[in-house]
Amino acid sequence: MLTFFRRASNSTAGRWVMAALGFGILAGFAYGDLANVGSGNMGFGTSASTLVKIGDQEITEREMSEAMQRRLGEVRRQNAEADYATIAGDFDAILDALIDQRTLLAFANKYDFHLSKRLVDAEIAQIPGAKGLNGQFSQQAYQGWLAQQRITDSQVREIIASGLLQRLLLVPVATNARVSVGMATPYASMLLESREGEAAAVPMEVFRAGLKPTDAQLQQFYTANRARYMIPEQRVLRFARIGPEQVANVSASDQEVMAYYNANKAAYAASEQRTVSQAVVQDQASANAIAAKVKGGATMAAAAGANAAVTTVKDQSREDYAGTVGDKVAAAVFSAPSGAVVGPVQGEFGWVVAKVDSVKTIGGKSLDQAKAEIAAKLNVDKRKSTIEDIVDKVQNAVDEGGNFAEAAGQAKLSVTSTPLITAAGTSRVDASYKTPAELAAAVKTGFEIAPNDPPEIVAVAGDQGYVVVSPGEVVPAAPAPLASIKDKVTSDWVDNQAMQRARSVAAAIVAKTSKGVSLSDALKQSGAPLPPVRPIAARRMQLATAQGPIPVAMRLLFTLGQNKSQMIQDPQGRGFFIVKVNKIVPGNAMLQPALISRMQSELSDPVAQDYARQFLAAMRSEMSIKRNDAEIQALKARLISGGG
Repeated sequence: MLTFFRRASNSTAGRWVMAALGFGILAGFAYGDLANVGSGNMGFGTSASTLVKIGDQEITEREMSEAMQRRLGEVRRQNAEADYATIAGDFDAILDALIDQRTLLAFANKYDFHLSKRLVDAEIAQIPGAKGLNGQFSQQAYQGWLAQQRITDSQVREIIASGLLQRLLLVPVATNARVSVGMATPYASMLLESREGEAAAVPMEVFRAGLKPTDAQLQQFYTANRARYMIPEQRVLRFARIGPEQVANVSASDQEVMAYYNANKAAYAASEQRTVSQAVVQDQASANAIAAKVKGGATMAAAAGANAAVTTVKDQSREDYAGTVGDKVAAAVFSAPSGAVVGPVQGEFGWVVAKVDSVKTIGGKSLDQAKAEIAAKLNVDKRKSTIEDIVDKVQNAVDEGGNFAEAAGQAKLSVTSTPLITAAGTSRVDASYKTPAELAAAVKTGFEIAPNDPPEIVAVAGDQGYVVVSPGEVVPAAPAPLASIKDKVTSDWVDNQAMQRARSVAAAIVAKTSKGVSLSDALKQSGAPLPPVRPIAARRMQLATAQGPIPVAMRLLFTLGQNKSQMIQDPQGRGFFIVKVNKIVPGNAMLQPALISRMQSELSDPVAQDYARQFLAAMRSEMSIKRNDAEIQALKARLISGGG
């Protein structure tokens, strides 16, 4: 109840409604494909591959297999060695989410609640992977994103349609849910409740002494717990690198360098900057007079007098100067030598008389001077192009049916092989071995493709080219041999036996307390060297506002009735706790109206959640869902056993 209160206080109706079905629906954006799983027809009005039928919608074995693979891909981002057994507990939740998704679609179809293509297109345009470099929707980027995520356009549209229907059908139902004072008051009073009790620990450690298994006991325990000692699938991966080492001798020729220089002469030519004094007047006669005086030795300012606009522009390129006075004047000024008087020339704003005060030459490289720079650039481009050519050659060989060895041989690539490694890139035989970090993507691909699949070409991290990858030897997941883990199994057996002893003692103590024996006396009568009883007390409000995890003993204190006791296992597997409730003091929220008001607010979100769930349940009932439970269980068993 307290966890429920804390969760409710941090949510909103709209946020829950959009997230409630998200596990199985929106997760579809991130993952890939799985081969179809066939089966016989079970004969309940659906096709052989149909697991569930909802109105005009259905969920097939292929879709459920794909959903499970997508979930596995998500889990493997955190645990590279995860397999279907790891996510077995998610199967039913994923199927329920898919049923909810299809129920919404079927309900909308039945009652003509159609979504326009434009509305779905608008949602697709908001997918980050569907946007081009300009931030706008790009069909090419969208197609690339679909390929990367291994999902089809129709699947994306179905996912988006379900999300929109959640927004349009469920949100209105759940919005503005109200909780009455009468409903909130008991919950508020519950938070004010206080309790007192006792707690005792029955640690497993005190029961380990003298435990030593026989070989038969060890074998029996190992056989019963084989799943605990599973070694994940291991593979030998073969790599053929296509990168800088293959093209180290590729370089640009002198002819290519010269051709590049000639094609880009403007970039290597010297440029000029000039400082120019100039006067601008509106008639040619005045301009002629100014030019004559300047040529006679007068300064531009003195020659122009007060009736002309006189300026000096410093360090101007021809382009910059032309932008001020026009191309005609700039051509005349930049063709004259330093010190020359130019004009008058008719410009865009009048007649211009100019004097070239100075000429500065900047930059410029000859072919010999630019050769090293050009060669370095051409070498990078040429080597990159050569790498792409090799990739194309390998891909063509694969497309024509060539295997890994044939494709690598045609391209003259060196081949390396890993030892047996797990999906994490580590070797159980050689603890010091670790696949290079830049090949992480290649390792992932190497564990995704089947041994008989064509090799894949994967980009190497850090722009270091590509690698052709193909699995060689494949060792399926299996329990480690008992002889190789005997010490580990022995330790686990001892822990198991000690835990059983602790459980038996804890149960006996609880039985005695239920007959009126005090918890302290029951501990003493057990005969085991157990820690003394500790008093515990708290108000429920303290648990509701606690930061971090709440001790299991304290949670149990608020679960039991007065004078009741119960044992609970330590979450960390260290033994058991026994809790007895001695006193319960009920709370009275009528003395704290502010708490009642707060509880009304906090309960509105759970109530909204219930409204949405009830509406969705009503949709399910309306659509008459048909489940092929035999096929569902068969598929679940095949996937988890690795046979899917």
